[in-house]
Amino acid sequence: MDLTIKEEGEFRYLESNPGGEVLLLLHGLFGALSNFSSIVDHFSKSFNVVVPILPILDSPIHKVSVSVLVDHVSDFVEYKKMDRVNILGNSLGGHIALLYSIAKPEKINSIILTGSSGLFENSLGSTFPKRGDYEFIKNKTRDIFYDPEIASKELVDEVYDIVNDRNKAIRVIATAKSAVRHNLSDKLHLISAPTLLVWGSEDTVTPPFVAEKFHEHIENSQLFFVKNCGHAPMMEKPDDFNKILAIFLNELAHHKVA
Repeated sequence: MDLTIKEEGEFRYLESNPGGEVLLLLHGLFGALSNFSSIVDHFSKSFNVVVPILPILDSPIHKVSVSVLVDHVSDFVEYKKMDRVNILGNSLGGHIALLYSIAKPEKINSIILTGSSGLFENSLGSTFPKRGDYEFIKNKTRDIFYDPEIASKELVDEVYDIVNDRNKAIRVIATAKSAVRHNLSDKLHLISAPTLLVWGSEDTVTPPFVAEKFHEHIENSQLFFVKNCGHAPMMEKPDDFNKILAIFLNELAHHKVA
């Protein structure tokens, strides 16, 4: 992934292929742009892969909430004049994708969720009892993955820096608590767009039963489990993830033509 971050007004984002069909990627609470590098690399020529940087750590503290992040995505889509996007979210990003899809169904071509919050999650962001303890943060970050070696030193350092910056930590905690308040169990029936669920079979943050609940309540959905994989399949099993996603997007394209 070798794209330059664009800054335009209140928006910061990556964009691979202006004018192409949009694949909009939404990162999670501790999500870095590098989390999506395999998706960007694989789909950047066939789609306009767009990754907005969500203002989780930058918003004024009184404005920190999931609703503000959904509004940011909505404003960004309008600013970029995007039409009928394929929206993909991991963890909190999936939660935001769902809320946006419910609010703006006319803007959605398809929804892709992987390790999405919105129903139940064991969150690192709800409390920080061990601020300053690098080993604790390292172990919590490694727990996100089935293979702990996926948690590179760079990734652990990013989480550690957030946890130990009081202003950032407060915003992460406030966002996580806001997400819990925005439970979607009574709203999923409103989603009609084709939805792909790709879940790690060893996800301990949003366990497999969460994926099954999403599948049960979103009528037009497909569910795939990736073996030996934790909370971020696009990072831990990128080849498997991209293959499943490519088949889903190709099927959508064929339905359009038909």
